[in-house]
Amino acid sequence: MNQTTPHCAPKRPLAHPGPSALGLTRLAFALALSAAAAGCAPLLVGGAVIGGGMLVTDRRTAGTQLEDQSIELKAATRVRELATLGHVNVVSYNRMVLVTGEVPTENDKTRVAEAVARVENVKKVINELAVLGNSSVGSRSNDTLLGAKVKATLVDAKDVQANAVKVVVERGIVYLMGRVSEREATRSAELASSVAGVQKVVRVFELLSEQELAALGRNTAAPVSTAAPAASAPR
Repeated sequence: MNQTTPHCAPKRPLAHPGPSALGLTRLAFALALSAAAAGCAPLLVGGAVIGGGMLVTDRRTAGTQLEDQSIELKAATRVRELATLGHVNVVSYNRMVLVTGEVPTENDKTRVAEAVARVENVKKVINELAVLGNSSVGSRSNDTLLGAKVKATLVDAKDVQANAVKVVVERGIVYLMGRVSEREATRSAELASSVAGVQKVVRVFELLSEQELAALGRNTAAPVSTAAPAASAPR
Protein backbone atom coordinates (compact mmCIF):
# COMPACT_ATOMS: atom_id res chain seq x y z
CA MET A 1 0.00 0.00 0.00
CA ASN A 2 1.68 3.20 -1.19
CA GLN A 3 0.46 6.60 -0.15
CA THR A 4 1.90 10.05 0.32
CA THR A 5 1.22 11.81 3.59
CA PRO A 6 2.02 15.51 3.88
CA HIS A 7 1.50 15.90 7.63
CA CYS A 8 2.66 18.38 10.22
CA ALA A 9 4.00 17.17 13.55
CA PRO A 10 3.78 19.66 16.42
CA LYS A 11 6.98 21.17 17.73
CA ARG A 12 7.86 19.63 21.07
CA PRO A 13 9.98 21.68 23.48
CA LEU A 14 13.10 19.91 24.69
CA ALA A 15 15.93 21.06 26.87
CA HIS A 16 19.26 20.88 25.08
CA PRO A 17 22.56 20.67 26.96
CA GLY A 18 25.74 22.20 25.57
CA PRO A 19 27.46 20.39 22.69
CA SER A 20 29.46 17.31 23.62
CA ALA A 21 32.37 15.88 21.66
CA LEU A 22 30.13 13.05 20.48
CA GLY A 23 27.41 15.50 19.50
CA LEU A 24 29.87 17.59 17.50
CA THR A 25 31.12 14.44 15.78
CA ARG A 26 27.57 13.51 14.76
CA LEU A 27 26.97 17.05 13.52
CA ALA A 28 30.18 16.97 11.49
CA PHE A 29 29.05 13.67 9.96
CA ALA A 30 25.68 15.16 9.05
CA LEU A 31 27.37 18.18 7.50
CA ALA A 32 29.52 15.78 5.48
CA LEU A 33 26.32 14.16 4.22
CA SER A 34 25.12 17.60 3.26
CA ALA A 35 28.30 18.29 1.30
CA ALA A 36 27.99 14.95 -0.47
CA ALA A 37 24.39 15.73 -1.33
CA ALA A 38 25.37 19.09 -2.82
CA GLY A 39 27.58 17.25 -5.30
CA CYS A 40 24.78 14.91 -6.27
CA ALA A 41 22.61 17.62 -7.80
CA PRO A 42 19.31 18.24 -6.14
CA LEU A 43 18.02 21.47 -7.71
CA LEU A 44 19.16 23.90 -5.06
CA VAL A 45 17.78 27.26 -6.02
CA GLY A 46 17.54 27.92 -2.29
CA GLY A 47 16.86 26.30 1.03
CA ALA A 48 18.76 23.39 2.51
CA VAL A 49 18.67 19.74 1.47
CA ILE A 50 20.45 17.33 3.77
CA GLY A 51 21.20 13.71 2.86
CA GLY A 52 19.85 14.13 -0.65
CA GLY A 53 22.41 12.22 -2.67
CA MET A 54 22.91 8.56 -3.49
CA LEU A 55 24.07 7.26 -0.13
CA VAL A 56 25.32 3.84 0.84
CA THR A 57 21.78 2.58 1.38
CA ASP A 58 18.70 3.83 -0.44
CA ARG A 59 15.22 2.42 -0.87
CA ARG A 60 15.04 3.63 -4.44
CA THR A 61 16.53 1.65 -7.31
CA ALA A 62 19.68 3.05 -8.88
CA GLY A 63 17.63 3.88 -11.97
CA THR A 64 15.09 5.83 -9.93
CA GLN A 65 17.85 7.75 -8.15
CA LEU A 66 19.26 8.84 -11.50
CA GLU A 67 15.76 9.69 -12.67
CA ASP A 68 15.24 11.90 -9.61
CA GLN A 69 18.44 13.76 -10.37
CA SER A 70 17.34 14.23 -13.98
CA ILE A 71 13.99 15.61 -12.78
CA GLU A 72 15.76 18.11 -10.52
CA LEU A 73 18.07 19.32 -13.31
CA LYS A 74 15.20 19.68 -15.79
CA ALA A 75 13.13 21.47 -13.18
CA ALA A 76 15.98 23.98 -12.73
CA THR A 77 15.76 24.80 -16.42
CA ARG A 78 11.98 25.22 -16.25
CA VAL A 79 12.25 27.56 -13.26
CA ARG A 80 14.91 29.66 -15.02
CA GLU A 81 12.69 29.96 -18.05
CA LEU A 82 9.95 31.47 -15.89
CA ALA A 83 12.34 34.27 -14.86
CA THR A 84 10.57 34.55 -11.53
CA LEU A 85 12.19 36.80 -8.93
CA GLY A 86 11.49 34.19 -6.26
CA HIS A 87 13.80 31.83 -4.41
CA VAL A 88 12.79 28.26 -5.28
CA ASN A 89 13.98 24.85 -4.08
CA VAL A 90 12.93 21.67 -5.89
CA VAL A 91 13.72 18.18 -4.57
CA SER A 92 12.62 14.89 -6.12
CA TYR A 93 12.36 11.57 -4.29
CA ASN A 94 10.96 8.55 -6.12
CA ARG A 95 9.50 11.00 -8.67
CA MET A 96 7.55 12.86 -5.95
CA VAL A 97 8.65 16.49 -6.20
CA LEU A 98 8.65 18.91 -3.26
CA VAL A 99 8.74 22.62 -4.15
CA THR A 100 9.66 25.04 -1.37
CA GLY A 101 10.88 28.61 -1.05
CA GLU A 102 9.33 32.00 -1.68
CA VAL A 103 7.80 33.72 -4.70
CA PRO A 104 6.32 37.23 -5.06
CA THR A 105 2.75 36.30 -6.08
CA GLU A 106 0.17 33.52 -6.07
CA ASN A 107 0.45 33.48 -9.85
CA ASP A 108 4.18 32.76 -9.60
CA LYS A 109 3.46 29.95 -7.13
CA THR A 110 1.05 28.33 -9.59
CA ARG A 111 3.33 28.84 -12.58
CA VAL A 112 6.33 27.24 -10.86
CA ALA A 113 4.33 24.18 -9.78
CA GLU A 114 2.81 23.75 -13.23
CA ALA A 115 6.22 24.04 -14.90
CA VAL A 116 7.71 21.41 -12.60
CA ALA A 117 4.72 19.10 -13.13
CA ARG A 118 5.41 19.13 -16.89
CA VAL A 119 8.89 17.65 -16.40
CA GLU A 120 9.06 14.11 -17.76
CA ASN A 121 8.51 11.30 -15.20
CA VAL A 122 7.23 13.54 -12.39
CA LYS A 123 4.61 11.57 -10.48
CA LYS A 124 3.36 14.23 -8.08
CA VAL A 125 4.17 17.82 -7.10
CA ILE A 126 3.83 18.97 -3.49
CA ASN A 127 3.72 22.77 -3.72
CA GLU A 128 4.93 24.32 -0.45
CA LEU A 129 5.98 27.68 -1.91
CA ALA A 130 5.18 30.68 0.28
CA VAL A 131 4.09 34.04 -1.13
CA LEU A 132 6.69 36.10 0.72
CA GLY A 133 9.81 38.13 0.17
CA ASN A 134 12.91 36.03 -0.46
CA SER A 135 14.60 34.61 2.62
CA SER A 136 17.92 36.15 3.64
CA VAL A 137 21.35 34.57 3.27
CA GLY A 138 21.47 34.29 7.05
CA SER A 139 18.17 32.43 7.12
CA ARG A 140 19.38 29.98 4.51
CA SER A 141 22.62 29.38 6.39
CA ASN A 142 20.60 28.69 9.51
CA ASP A 143 18.48 26.22 7.53
CA THR A 144 21.63 24.37 6.46
CA LEU A 145 22.85 24.07 10.05
CA LEU A 146 19.40 23.10 11.30
CA GLY A 147 19.12 20.41 8.63
CA ALA A 148 22.49 19.01 9.66
CA LYS A 149 21.34 18.85 13.28
CA VAL A 150 18.15 17.02 12.28
CA LYS A 151 20.13 14.56 10.16
CA ALA A 152 22.59 14.00 13.01
CA THR A 153 19.66 13.26 15.33
CA LEU A 154 18.34 10.67 12.87
CA VAL A 155 21.81 9.15 12.47
CA ASP A 156 22.16 8.86 16.23
CA ALA A 157 18.79 7.14 16.68
CA LYS A 158 18.87 3.35 16.89
CA ASP A 159 15.33 2.75 15.64
CA VAL A 160 15.29 4.59 12.29
CA GLN A 161 17.23 4.17 9.05
CA ALA A 162 18.66 7.68 8.60
CA ASN A 163 19.70 7.10 4.99
CA ALA A 164 16.09 6.36 4.08
CA VAL A 165 15.04 9.90 5.02
CA LYS A 166 15.78 13.03 3.00
CA VAL A 167 15.69 16.24 5.05
CA VAL A 168 14.72 19.57 3.46
CA VAL A 169 14.67 22.76 5.56
CA GLU A 170 13.06 26.06 4.59
CA ARG A 171 12.69 29.00 7.02
CA GLY A 172 12.98 26.62 9.98
CA ILE A 173 10.32 24.26 8.61
CA VAL A 174 11.60 20.70 8.24
CA TYR A 175 10.24 18.52 5.42
CA LEU A 176 10.91 14.78 5.59
CA MET A 177 10.86 12.68 2.41
CA GLY A 178 11.44 8.99 1.77
CA ARG A 179 9.87 5.56 1.45
CA VAL A 180 9.10 4.50 5.01
CA SER A 181 6.65 2.61 7.16
CA GLU A 182 4.14 4.46 9.35
CA ARG A 183 6.25 3.52 12.35
CA GLU A 184 9.36 5.04 10.80
CA ALA A 185 7.47 8.13 9.64
CA THR A 186 6.13 8.81 13.12
CA ARG A 187 9.47 8.24 14.81
CA SER A 188 11.40 10.37 12.29
CA ALA A 189 8.95 13.25 12.76
CA GLU A 190 9.24 12.98 16.55
CA LEU A 191 13.03 13.08 16.37
CA ALA A 192 13.06 16.04 13.99
CA SER A 193 10.61 18.00 16.12
CA SER A 194 12.86 17.54 19.16
CA VAL A 195 15.67 19.59 17.59
CA ALA A 196 15.96 23.13 18.96
CA GLY A 197 15.07 25.75 16.34
CA VAL A 198 12.69 23.57 14.31
CA GLN A 199 9.48 25.53 13.75
CA LYS A 200 7.40 22.71 12.28
CA VAL A 201 7.85 19.23 10.80
CA VAL A 202 6.02 18.30 7.59
CA ARG A 203 5.89 14.64 6.56
CA VAL A 204 6.07 14.16 2.79
CA PHE A 205 6.62 10.42 2.92
CA GLU A 206 5.60 7.59 0.65
CA LEU A 207 4.21 5.10 3.14
CA LEU A 208 4.96 1.39 2.84
CA SER A 209 3.56 -1.49 4.82
CA GLU A 210 6.00 -3.45 6.96
CA GLN A 211 5.65 -6.29 4.44
CA GLU A 212 6.53 -4.00 1.52
CA LEU A 213 9.47 -2.68 3.50
CA ALA A 214 10.77 -6.19 4.09
CA ALA A 215 10.36 -6.97 0.38
CA LEU A 216 12.76 -4.17 -0.54
CA GLY A 217 15.57 -6.52 0.43
CA ARG A 218 16.43 -4.81 3.72
CA ASN A 219 17.98 -1.69 2.21
CA THR A 220 20.04 -3.01 -0.69
CA ALA A 221 23.15 -0.92 -1.18
CA ALA A 222 22.95 1.69 -3.92
CA PRO A 223 25.82 3.03 -6.06
CA VAL A 224 27.38 6.38 -5.29
CA SER A 225 26.40 9.18 -7.66
CA THR A 226 28.72 10.77 -10.17
CA ALA A 227 26.18 13.30 -11.38
CA ALA A 228 27.01 16.89 -12.26
CA PRO A 229 26.73 19.71 -9.67
CA ALA A 230 23.33 21.23 -9.02
CA ALA A 231 21.91 23.77 -11.41
CA SER A 232 20.45 26.93 -9.97
CA ALA A 233 17.86 29.44 -11.08
CA PRO A 234 18.14 33.22 -10.69
CA ARG A 235 17.06 34.73 -7.40
